[in-house]
Amino acid sequence: MQFADRLNNVETSAIRELFKLLGKPGIISFAGGFPDSAMFDVEGIREASNQALTEEPGAALQYGATEGYQPLREQLAAFMASKGATDLAPENLIVTTGSQQALDLLGKTLISPGDKVIVEGPTFLATIQCFRLYGAELISAPIDANGVKTDELEKLIAEHKPKFVYLIPTFGNPSGAMLSLERRKAVLQMAVKHQTLIVEDDPYGDLYFGEAPPPSLLNLSASVPGSRELLAHCGSMSKVLSPGLRVGWMIAPAELLAKATMCKQFSDAHTSTFAQATAAQYLKAGRMPATLAKVRKVYAERAQAMGDALRKELGDAIEFVQPQGGLFVWARLTGAGGKVADGNVLAKRAIEKGVAFVPGTPFFCANPDHATLRLSFATADVEKIREGVARLGQAV
Repeated sequence: MQFADRLNNVETSAIRELFKLLGKPGIISFAGGFPDSAMFDVEGIREASNQALTEEPGAALQYGATEGYQPLREQLAAFMASKGATDLAPENLIVTTGSQQALDLLGKTLISPGDKVIVEGPTFLATIQCFRLYGAELISAPIDANGVKTDELEKLIAEHKPKFVYLIPTFGNPSGAMLSLERRKAVLQMAVKHQTLIVEDDPYGDLYFGEAPPPSLLNLSASVPGSRELLAHCGSMSKVLSPGLRVGWMIAPAELLAKATMCKQFSDAHTSTFAQATAAQYLKAGRMPATLAKVRKVYAERAQAMGDALRKELGDAIEFVQPQGGLFVWARLTGAGGKVADGNVLAKRAIEKGVAFVPGTPFFCANPDHATLRLSFATADVEKIREGVARLGQAV
């Protein structure tokens, strides 16, 4: 078959390939990027779906508007308002099939072959693949524990004049980094100065363990004149409620939303109305705060257990910043004491010891740091985390 040339720019996800190795019995996996299914509020979702079929069965089971089911758009606007986006109207957002579709729609509407797009190094693997599929030349912006280095980012914007900049400011995947308040303001100011669109992807922002993170770029944009018109914000219910609902949303300037809606018509007509109606009823019932409190507590305990175990079992052979939220520990092998210093090598040795993680290399669009690795603490309980990290210590 003669396939489209655009497929030459991408390859199968390294993470999906890794899952093929996980069939071995007794493997402890820190590889997945998904939430723990034991955390799902099954009873609340059941009640919400029953309510959707009771109140408006016709609407819940029928075709719907591409922009989204209006009651859900209203509930999402209220949900975002409760987090500080007080000037948001339902018409300012569209519902997407997970936030992954929002990224795909941004690629479809904004990227022409050869366009430059700046992403963090490291960043979400599916974003690299998605933007490359549309022909983007990706530019890597360095990060540290406080998120993207804004001085470096501004130099890259000035040099490359990108179509847009893609950031995960709060507990990014894979880095777990949290962009500081000072840097968030700097990002918005440089958006205005250089007239560059900023895409804020925020699937993890509600999963904080102690203090709440700084306000999102969306919320801060009210204090930086002209920045809201240069900002797209992607949100998701996948990490806090259920990935299976496939409910995400995108907030963006009206012209961009209109183009994205048109492209969404071509791909799936609309996100499942039944899933949207269920999510709307769930939010309306007011169960989300209790659900968030529960998952934050559990993930905080697991994150702490993983950090403690890594320090105990690997010592100076590994370095990392203790995560303050999200689902991941991003770590770097130091090679101290002659231990393994390559994440790809360690991944293979770890599988033999019965533990899996994702090497850091695929998360870079350029100049990968082969010493890095991503460990998810979300789906293993504290005992499994301790056992898994002990196995990792043996592999190192």
